[in-house]
Amino acid sequence: MQRRNNTEVLYFILMGLTDAEDIQLVLFVLFLLIYLVTVLGNVGMITVIRLDAQLHTPMYFFLSHLSFIDLSYSTVITPRTIEKLLTANKKISYENCFTQMYFFIFFGGAECFLLSSMAYDRYVAICNPLHYPVVMSPRRCWSLIFGAYVVGFIDSLVNEVCMRRLHFCNSNVIHHFFCDTSPILALSCTETQGTQIMIFIFAGSTLMFSLITISVSYVSILSTILKINSASGKRKAFSTCASHLTAVTIFYGTMIFTYLKPSKSYSLGKDQVASVFYTIVTPMLNPLIYSLRNKEVKNAVLRLLQKKEGSRHLK
Repeated sequence: MQRRNNTEVLYFILMGLTDAEDIQLVLFVLFLLIYLVTVLGNVGMITVIRLDAQLHTPMYFFLSHLSFIDLSYSTVITPRTIEKLLTANKKISYENCFTQMYFFIFFGGAECFLLSSMAYDRYVAICNPLHYPVVMSPRRCWSLIFGAYVVGFIDSLVNEVCMRRLHFCNSNVIHHFFCDTSPILALSCTETQGTQIMIFIFAGSTLMFSLITISVSYVSILSTILKINSASGKRKAFSTCASHLTAVTIFYGTMIFTYLKPSKSYSLGKDQVASVFYTIVTPMLNPLIYSLRNKEVKNAVLRLLQKKEGSRHLK
């Protein structure tokens, strides 16, 4: 292992998901297809929301930022993972590794807060519909978005400061496919308990605050829906929440499984599967969930296509 000033390694070696070449080829094709769908889906969602005036509402404003975060989140991890599946060079420089980890945590923290903001938006829309335009004003929406990015920034900054204080003097081999906190902590030859506690407090606080906000919002939403007399009214109310609930379940389920547990229960195989799901698969699923289950998005796409077809005929 090469070292710099006897404290910092010059590079890390990402072992990836598997050493088998045939499996690597399959994963390369699979991850490439997933990433292409992720880019097309999220860019498409942002474009549709931006171009269709009927979607200029708080819910779709948040959804456009969710698509941006998902796209960025995936881009931080997936292209490098795809590259490593094709090449024998598994090295990643010390700075690039910590930069990847910084942006990974930044967008992850921002998504947590954004999902809770979307739950609050649904709560106001269903439980206080008469006050919705006032409560979810443009200023309030921008404040929530700003708060999401601030939370992501604080989480990633704390993690970065704590992790850069570690020393690596025994091994530089990361048994993972990207630079994540747990496998890098396992490489440190210095005491990591204080670092783990600090990271757990900040990451855990973000997750728990978001989950509490989402839980309280949906308890109130469920209570309100059950009081609706008409079956059609109940179905309509449920449909406005179904996509968000699905996205929340997928995102938080894998995040909690991976991070909110004692370090002694760290399992390479299980954690890698969960990591693949929330870093590569979930950013692809969110635009599909919101588009396939949402009539307003489908209608917006149809209107844009008809508008484009009409302008073509005029030419």
